[in-house]
Amino acid sequence: MKILTATDRIDSDIKLAAAIGMFDGMHRGHITLINALKEQASLRGQHSAVVTFKQHPQRVVNPDDSPRALMTLEKKIEAIAATAPDYLILLDFDDTLSQFTAQQFMELLHGRYGVDTLVMGYNHRFGHDRSTTFAHYVEQGRALGVEVVKAPEYLGQYAPVSSSIVRQLIASGRVEDAMNCMGHPFELEGKVVHGFHNGRGIGFPTANVGELPPGIILPHNGAYAVMVAVNGEKHKGMVNIGYRPTLDNGHKLSIEVNIFDFDSDIYSKPITLQFVRFLRLEFKLGSIEQLRAQLTHDKALSQKILDNYLANHS
Repeated sequence: MKILTATDRIDSDIKLAAAIGMFDGMHRGHITLINALKEQASLRGQHSAVVTFKQHPQRVVNPDDSPRALMTLEKKIEAIAATAPDYLILLDFDDTLSQFTAQQFMELLHGRYGVDTLVMGYNHRFGHDRSTTFAHYVEQGRALGVEVVKAPEYLGQYAPVSSSIVRQLIASGRVEDAMNCMGHPFELEGKVVHGFHNGRGIGFPTANVGELPPGIILPHNGAYAVMVAVNGEKHKGMVNIGYRPTLDNGHKLSIEVNIFDFDSDIYSKPITLQFVRFLRLEFKLGSIEQLRAQLTHDKALSQKILDNYLANHS
């Protein structure tokens, strides 16, 4: 996959079929669209191109109400590359681009990048005049020499799927449903930082996850079964997101992961959590002994959940 930016131009003899979107989370609907794009490109003897933006358009158009991201830009590029389009057209969504009509945006894609076919996702709209109907897109494209076709809707087991739906699922703690919609677990990347250092004393040492990417969404407070990637290896574990009320650690949100069968110094190391299933809400227990018993139960349940997950995703 070759990446093109706003300053690039494509050779005049190369013609592209393109699909436009944020592709945040790279869910099953996105995969359906990219598969349709590649099919249309093949039918026309064209190269396939995914068109996306470095930042969510709402961060420019409505910054006070822009959605939290499901993945970083780097992870999104990796996920798009895994679907093997020929090109990725990566644009900055700025004030100027936000004022483009659909026809002006198609003209940009056609003139600069050789886009002769535009494959539109189900119910997708783009351009400042986004109330435009699909028939209008077809008409405007025809005037520019761009054929506009509609991709099929994802109608699989987990339909309907959208990035907004996935965000709602994660924000409410339904990470297993989110994983089913996306086809992969929600990931949270960070670095291991100093925490409260209480876990080891009760038999459950934890790594405190900090330095999170700005603007990334967090699952609802609570305990989760997770896969943990650190030091180039994957391990099973459980994580708590919240305020550790039993230990009276104040009002600072913490993300503390207990990695099973693991005892290495990973302070300052990059770490990635893959959320597989919600375990329980965070609640205050009456004593350290009760907390230890609860964590013992959480670990046993997480082991079963993650063993089953790995058996079905090997």
